[in-house]
Formats: sequence, C-alpha cells, structure tokens
Amino acid sequence: MNYLRFASIDIGSNAVRFLSSYVFETENGPYFRKGLLVRVPIRLGEDSFRYGKISKDKKEKLMEAMMSFKHLMSAMEIQSYKAYATSAMRDAVNRKEVVDYIEQTSGVKIEIISGEKEASVISGASLPRFIKVEGKVLYMDVGGGSTEFTILDKKEYIQESFNIGTIRALFHNVHSKEWKRLKKWFKDHDLLGSKIPILGSGGNINKIFKIKRKSNIEFHITTKHLKDFYDEIKDLSYQERIIKYQLNPDRADVVKPACEIFLRVIDMLSSEKIFVPKLGLSDGIVRDLYRDYLEEDGNVNYP
Repeated sequence: MNYLRFASIDIGSNAVRFLSSYVFETENGPYFRKGLLVRVPIRLGEDSFRYGKISKDKKEKLMEAMMSFKHLMSAMEIQSYKAYATSAMRDAVNRKEVVDYIEQTSGVKIEIISGEKEASVISGASLPRFIKVEGKVLYMDVGGGSTEFTILDKKEYIQESFNIGTIRALFHNVHSKEWKRLKKWFKDHDLLGSKIPILGSGGNINKIFKIKRKSNIEFHITTKHLKDFYDEIKDLSYQERIIKYQLNPDRADVVKPACEIFLRVIDMLSSEKIFVPKLGLSDGIVRDLYRDYLEEDGNVNYP
C-alpha cells in the first residue's frame, strides 16, 4: 500500500514536540496514522514570560533538538514538514534572532504563528469517529503560554486566543484583563452558563484523562472527575505528584494550573463533560501538510 510521510514540529512554551505521521489514501478518504512522537522538555516560556527573551542556553538546546529532528526526517524519508512556534516565541523580543540562528545552523525553517492561526490549525485536526458530539461545542487547547478556543458548529468556526497558560501561571504572568476579555468573549457568543460540551486538548488534559477515566470505553471525563483530581493534587508537593501519579518533572508543576484554567472556564460555562480526542497542534499541522500536497497535485477536494 502506498502512503505519504509528513512531520510536524510544535515549538511550545513548555516543550518541543516532533511528530511523524503516515497518510494512507483509501477509497473512504485519507487515513492518518501517528508514527514517531518525540517530546523534548525545553521550557522556552520560562525565559520568555519572565525575562521577555529566549536565553542563549535555551537557544542552543532548541538548536540541538532541531538538528536531531532534521536527521530523523532524513532517515525516515519525510516528504515535507512544518515547524510552528507559538506563545513563548511570539512574546520573545529576540524571536527573529533565534529563528534565523536555528535556520542557519540546522536548516530547519521555523514559522512563528499567531494565536488565531494556532487555534485554526488545532481545530482543523479531524475528530476521531468515536467522539460524537452534536450541536455547538467548544474546542479548548490549554498550552504553556496561551489557551486557544474554537467554537464549532455546523455553520462556522469562531476562534480566539488568550494569553492564559500554565507556564505563565507558574510565574504569575496571567493578567486579570485576559480573564475579563475571555469572559466578555464568552458573553458575546452566548456561552456563559450554556453548558456547552468542551473538547479539551493539550498534554495536561490528556494526562488527567488517562488517570481519571473510569473505563476504556469512555472518551470523556466529567467536570466532577476534574474537580476531584484537582482536590487530590492541590495540596501535594511537587515531589509527591511525581511519585503518586507517575508524572514527568515538567508535567508535575503545570498540571495544577492547567486544572485551575479548565475549572475556571467550566465555572463560566457550567459545562458537564470534557471530551478528550488526544489531538493537538502537531496533528493539525500534518493535516495542513496533506492539504498542501493535494493542492500541489491539483486535487482540492479534501476539506
């Protein structure tokens, strides 16, 4: 069977992710299969949100990661790739210097995308068939530097990005005006108290989902599950979270602010369920790459 090979690089605020994916073209449409996923805990937001720039040490670590990804793509015969940088790089005053340095040393070209484009790419990843949500839903991707929201219904996608993220929260860098702006956005779109279902994405909600779901056949967690988990961890030390829940060190400190962000949104919306499709920016990038491939091939039928 013939297949295509694409790669996505997501340069986030808490980590850098490399995803290789296979695309099988079938009679029923494209079938996407994840290949290799590599997550490197380079916390760019630690620099950007505290000091306003990416340090030399983080820049060198990022370069080394990109060199590794470049070699992987060559060995795996990747057809094409895209590397997107998000909130931490957007906020860094030396972002152009960093991006230029990475391209000159590794050959990897990085695009710094807006919050709106980030939301668009994330929500563009097709939902798995087993997640059946009718009517209007809210896609919510909680990252280290920002949270992207997309209102999905049959007519249109409405997207917005807010500087509310887990790394920002760790360093007390989430401003109250962003929460007020978010509440106004919800109000303008009649979402306050609407009980709209949430599609949650991001490493933290994926991990919480794995810990708290009651059975292998469930594809959501209730807001009660999330509140219970928050009550369990809020008074635990960093070390206790690592040991009790088998969390990586760079997950153990951000999982608490992630819960707080989700719970605050839930409180505004009165939502009862969070569906967790385990899709994110990396998956959306792969679908963008496939669309680009079709356009170059003269086929634009894929939505």
